[in-house]
Amino acid sequence: MLLTRASEYALLSLDKIRKSDRPVGSEQLARELCIPKSFLAKILHNLAKQEILESHRGAQGGFTIKSDLNRISVYDIILAAEGKSPAVFDCTQYSDNCPNGTIGSCAISPFLATFQGKIDTFLNELTLDQLFLH
Repeated sequence: MLLTRASEYALLSLDKIRKSDRPVGSEQLARELCIPKSFLAKILHNLAKQEILESHRGAQGGFTIKSDLNRISVYDIILAAEGKSPAVFDCTQYSDNCPNGTIGSCAISPFLATFQGKIDTFLNELTLDQLFLH
């Protein structure tokens, strides 16, 4: 599956954070977005680890977006949130994960690889700035 709840929550959180003029805490985000706090904290930590977010400590602490919105791709956000590259089909991402056991002889493998390549290109070219313009 291409987008799980982790990706969805990451994008929703980034939207809230970008609209704020000060750092936004994980507890506030979890409350506003109705997301389990522990799950959201892990996602935000992963986004900070990948330098998409910057974490600020202290009483007025929280998260801010680290760089320009036009430099952050949706692909990078999904990669950070999921911990792996976004894949439409598992078998296009991991060649040894064929559900039918036909590695190397799958009739649709070239199509799946081409399709995944187009999705990857689209997500790499789509920036956070462009996403929120729509």
